[in-house]
Amino acid sequence: MSAHQDVKKVVLAYSGGLDTSVILRWLQKTYNCEVVTFTADLGQGEELEPARKKAEMFGVKEIFVEDLRETFVKDYVFPMFRANTVYEGQYLLGTSIARPLIAKRQIEIAEAVGADAVAHGATGKGNDQVRFELGYYALKPDVKVISPWREWELTSRTKLLEFAEENQIPVTKDKRGEAPFSVDANLLHSSSEGKLLEDPAVAPDEIVFQRTISPEAAPDKATEISIDFVNGDPVAINGVAMTPATLLTRLNELGRDNGIGRLDIVENRFVGMKSRGIYETPGGTILLAAHRSIESITLDREAAHLKDSIMPRYAELIYNGFWFSPERRMLQALIDASQHSVTGRVRMKLYKGNVVCVGRESPNSLYDTRVVTFEEDEGAYNQQDAQGFIKLNALRLRLGGQIGRRGGAL
Repeated sequence: MSAHQDVKKVVLAYSGGLDTSVILRWLQKTYNCEVVTFTADLGQGEELEPARKKAEMFGVKEIFVEDLRETFVKDYVFPMFRANTVYEGQYLLGTSIARPLIAKRQIEIAEAVGADAVAHGATGKGNDQVRFELGYYALKPDVKVISPWREWELTSRTKLLEFAEENQIPVTKDKRGEAPFSVDANLLHSSSEGKLLEDPAVAPDEIVFQRTISPEAAPDKATEISIDFVNGDPVAINGVAMTPATLLTRLNELGRDNGIGRLDIVENRFVGMKSRGIYETPGGTILLAAHRSIESITLDREAAHLKDSIMPRYAELIYNGFWFSPERRMLQALIDASQHSVTGRVRMKLYKGNVVCVGRESPNSLYDTRVVTFEEDEGAYNQQDAQGFIKLNALRLRLGGQIGRRGGAL
């Protein structure tokens, strides 16, 4: 029996776009199996009902279209932001963090409908194939995974369009020409890659940007807002309590209007190549700055430094697709434990692409004016204590210096 005959029912991560529509029909023809579609609303900003109608047109009987925005922000975005996570110093992981949720729901649906396989539309060159499949295998070790881009002969846009026409798959007018770049979006960010953007020496055209106005076009007057945090998570803007997805949506609007969150980077993909991406994370950029600001007065120095030291490893795990790994869970437990006192309010000024903290306060603040003041501290700090502190820290340097190893010489 061939591998194709082994598959009776497959759950496809389905956007309703050209690629996944071709995949849907290709699965039906190649595997001769029943296809179940799963379309997730993660805040990509597109109407999802057309995806349902397209799936019906292909004869799909079990169609799942789900609004997962609140789950996405509460259980994936916010835990990641507790760690102040950035990959390679810049990228806020907008695409990476969405994949484990999609994989998790796909597996849950597969088990609910009795499917023996799952399929995705990620190409064989990128990170997403790894992220999806590591999630699948972690949650259902015996699942069959189908990755059409690694199997089929449709290796060009022309062949995809030919297949679409042969199989009566509707192709919108804008899809008939070569797409100038590829776009992925969710509530946290939008990313644009490929084609027009492949030369890292060429600046992106303004048409590339989906989520932000340019800093030059932003208002000449700053916008000032306050963000309230409880245990490391934002809960209110300007004193108005909001759900996680509503709050991030509002921060996105504020960031967009002030030209905040644009990023042009060349990153190292897990599969080994470098790729150039244009990312927009307006709300996330504000949130990162605000979270670091509230931590600055509520986190102990060594706790903060320990968090900062593990963050690159944590970011790499998410980027590479290891959300469901034991090491990510271990790091998450440490990060979450650090947030118990991270409660309070920060005031942020937004101006022409910049995010600046202009005030922070907390009932758990470790900032003590009596100790730090340049004025009379009424005995809160004995400056003479510093002499012994310095001498003990200088001891090894002095011993080295005595035998000629001066100025840090080895």
